[in-house]
Amino acid sequence: MTTVHVTVWDETGGRGTPALFVHNIFTWGSDEAYGFAAQRPLADRHRLLLMDRRGYGHSPDTDRSDFDTDADDIVDLLARQEGGAHLVGHGNGGLAAMLAAGRRPDLVRSLTLIQPSAFSAAAGHPVVRAMLDRVRGAGEPPESVTPEQYLRASTEGLGMPMPDPTPQRLRAVATSLRERPVWEAAVPLAPLRAAPWPTLVVCGTWQDAPEPYRTYAGEPLIACAEAVAEAVDGQLLRVPGYYPHTQQPATVNAALRQLWS
Repeated sequence: MTTVHVTVWDETGGRGTPALFVHNIFTWGSDEAYGFAAQRPLADRHRLLLMDRRGYGHSPDTDRSDFDTDADDIVDLLARQEGGAHLVGHGNGGLAAMLAAGRRPDLVRSLTLIQPSAFSAAAGHPVVRAMLDRVRGAGEPPESVTPEQYLRASTEGLGMPMPDPTPQRLRAVATSLRERPVWEAAVPLAPLRAAPWPTLVVCGTWQDAPEPYRTYAGEPLIACAEAVAEAVDGQLLRVPGYYPHTQQPATVNAALRQLWS
């Protein structure tokens, strides 16, 4: 099995309970813009494991990023932790975390999903259905579109600042362009609902998000988070903004501390 890169933050001398973080698109585990850099204070009591999915960060390249392969990598990392680990996933990483937790619930201590891209769980919602129809109809981006052009269109084109197009960022964007469509995932809701550990679902309120970012992304993600929380009998936490763990780290970190305790 390909070994993915894991950044470890630990101020406990190895005594802290492990927590595995799985990132979204355009980013990597320790990224300050979109990753989990703002969760580093949690390393005072826990051993934080920040996974770089294949094709991202310091992990090996991949022909195509795939949520099933990510789930296998997550299970492998969980199995290396004595007694398993707390599991946190954001976006597409949240989808992969759900798949992994459904396959091996015995390795999970708790599950936190930050705006997971588990759209099949809310496919009947009109907002999600409209989003899926829109992205399916759009097809693949033209091969002539460069990662930098796509990054600019996905940020400045939606009214948000564009992060520096560093080689690491552009590699992440190129991998994101090759991600397997998330709507192809069969989300294991029943085993997650039956699992003995607690589940926390976090989503932003999106009230200050620029248009059309709120319409195209925010409203479907809110509907998805609500549907997932209800389906797995999890707690739903709403926080201001649209990137909960980076824009409201104090709130999200406090919720994680409470969950992990």
